Amino acid sequence: MIEIRTFVQTDRGPLRELFLRAGEGAPGSMWGHAESEAAIYLDPYVEREPESLFVAVADGALVGYLSGCLDSATFPTDTERIGEAIKKYRLIFRPGTVAFFARATIDVVRAGVRREPVAGDFADPRWPSHLHINVAPEGRGTGVADGLMERWFDRLREAGSPGCHLQTLAENTRAVRFFERMGFVKHGPTPLVPGIRDDGRRLHQQTMVRTP
Repeated sequence: MIEIRTFVQTDRGPLRELFLRAGEGAPGSMWGHAESEAAIYLDPYVEREPESLFVAVADGALVGYLSGCLDSATFPTDTERIGEAIKKYRLIFRPGTVAFFARATIDVVRAGVRREPVAGDFADPRWPSHLHINVAPEGRGTGVADGLMERWFDRLREAGSPGCHLQTLAENTRAVRFFERMGFVKHGPTPLVPGIRDDGRRLHQQTMVRTP
């Protein structure tokens, strides 16, 4: 039996542990520093909008979560959160992360020379809400992701949100197909995500939107 419920403060420790392993098997990774990545993609949702944070529980353990924001205009952007994390954790000086930032710098310069777009923040009043979803390997194929999304859609309806967006990797075809099944459609170009690689391949950002 899988339970989908709203986050409570006693979930903090298990949720952090889940965050560290839920991305297994997905293409691409950031700079490999777990604390700073959690500071970007998990902690702000716990602190700022816990009522839009849902967890999936199976046999007493967390196996998935969805972190959402009803109005992105009231929330720090990805760019702002990434900048804060880089500064706080001094990532450009860490031996394990310096290669990532060198590669990202080269990607941005090369894209500028070629006049190619690079990944960035999304802001459109038609789709002000946004989400991130992660499911542990043992929770995949069990209905966990569907259940989390349906709980999020209920919250959007209750709040009267006009629409929702998300950003994923175009190369993560499994995720793209799932979001399409949930009613999202691809929106806009697929710009390069600087620095990130999957088996040497450069990866690209895919924005997707859903209107109720």
